[in-house]
Amino acid sequence: MVPDLRQPLVRQLAESEAPRHYWHMADEDGRAWLFESVEGDGEHWATRQVEVGPDRVARRYWWRHLQDERGFLTDQPLEIWELTEIPETAFEAVWEAGG
Repeated sequence: MVPDLRQPLVRQLAESEAPRHYWHMADEDGRAWLFESVEGDGEHWATRQVEVGPDRVARRYWWRHLQDERGFLTDQPLEIWELTEIPETAFEAVWEAGG
């Protein structure tokens, strides 16, 4: 298996002192995505992500778990104009419930 080259970069952002932002997006099929982002090079990069499927199962992705057979931590900057900013407490509640 080839190591994921994103891991050190995502970890560096995740462990930085940079301010965090929290986002939500949903689709018509009942899926939702929540992101924690950090700004880098003028763009928002996901450091943690939760995907909640129509089955209501939460899947968590971060630098220690970048991907699995069902999904992965986005490897592109977030298009924040497509997202809704949410409070940190809302993100953390879903993150913890998915653990």
